[in-house]
Amino acid sequence: MGLNLEDKKALVAEVSAKVAQAQTIVLAEYRSLGVGEITRLRAKARGAGIYFRVLKNTLARRAVADTPFAGLAQHMTGPLMYGISPDPVAAAKVLNEFAKGNDKLVIRAGGMPNQVMSAKEVATLANLPSRNEHRQADGNHAGAHRQARADAQRSPGQVRAHFGGRQGPKREAGSVAAPPSRRRW
Repeated sequence: MGLNLEDKKALVAEVSAKVAQAQTIVLAEYRSLGVGEITRLRAKARGAGIYFRVLKNTLARRAVADTPFAGLAQHMTGPLMYGISPDPVAAAKVLNEFAKGNDKLVIRAGGMPNQVMSAKEVATLANLPSRNEHRQADGNHAGAHRQARADAQRSPGQVRAHFGGRQGPKREAGSVAAPPSRRRW
């Protein structure tokens, strides 16, 4: 049974709200995909924070009209799934990864504000790190910087204890240390 006019208006309003927050929209054709495969794809999309819907193209065109994504309307034909994401890379990454393992899902187009992308450009975008991957990398760098600061603040006794009490050769006061060996280990 189809949607009545009020349901259609509510759906367009819901999708329009997601489009207003979006950095990326990816359109993928899903001909012949099974229910189980679509369910797995929905779970991956949900886990990545992507609004993922199968929509009537006429409703999707209304949702993107008068937005920076209006250029995508020309690609809205056939049975399409819409991945809408506030992360500029997440929708492209999830749908592209799924398409690699399933030839029944075909990416048709994508868009960023005021820019329409071909399927090839969506695949290129998918190879970039997402916001979560950037945050994780930043966290790893921050941890390394904290460790370096902590190491710099250690006293010589703490350094010896940290390295198992190993010490270099003893020198007498006022003597000059021998140049380091040029030997490579």
